[in-house]
Amino acid sequence: MSLLAIENLSFSYPGRGAVLTGITASAAGPEVIAIAGPNGAGKSTLLDLLSGQRRPESGTCRIQGRDAHVMGREELCRLVAHVPQMIPGDVPFTVEEVILTGRIPHGRGLYENDDDHAAMELAIKRTRLNDFRGRRFSKLSGGEKQRVLVAAALCQQAPILLLDEPSAHLDPENEAQLWDLFRALRDCGHLILVVTHHLALAAQNADRVWLLNLGQLAADGPPCDAMRPADLERVFHVPFHWHRSAEGRVFLTYGR
Repeated sequence: MSLLAIENLSFSYPGRGAVLTGITASAAGPEVIAIAGPNGAGKSTLLDLLSGQRRPESGTCRIQGRDAHVMGREELCRLVAHVPQMIPGDVPFTVEEVILTGRIPHGRGLYENDDDHAAMELAIKRTRLNDFRGRRFSKLSGGEKQRVLVAAALCQQAPILLLDEPSAHLDPENEAQLWDLFRALRDCGHLILVVTHHLALAAQNADRVWLLNLGQLAADGPPCDAMRPADLERVFHVPFHWHRSAEGRVFLTYGR
């Protein structure tokens, strides 16, 4: 039984036509999957469907063999954590309080218990937010807020993490450490799906790439197969090139 199985998933917005058409893919177990594609390819919509934020027109999404769209909200949130692309603005809570919202699907009363606080402490440690824990979320920079939202998702302790451009506001140091975190979470048993426009980092760090184009799955495989230069150029309309450094490291660039 696959941890995640998507079959013929399709979705349209009113008045806009099809956004996703016949998406079929699966993940048997823990891995880091980068979801790439041009603007408007349907990447964020796919995460919305997988997280239960939207319902598909047709097709199914199964989490551990069960249809995600017939589960109760709390049950689904114990299995899938979703960090959306939009960062909320004026949130009147501290960093600790925002991270603890990840425990809502596990709620057993009005107050947090020892398990909740243990999950929060682990999330803070993994995202290196100890120095920020007492600060107001609204006073943080965009990159700091992004890390807090990732921490809240980790606090949820779901086996599947969906992240929509989580490194969009991060500097190179924090971006590299975020991908290190993804690999560490994979090694702990999580399935990580990351929407990203940073194709070079996806090529270096992802186990697999789902390449979306015009609402369809154009490629699915390890980076060397799913990110062939000719295929990427057809999708993004700019030349791509694989290179090998003097140390033997393979990396991807684009442009003429």
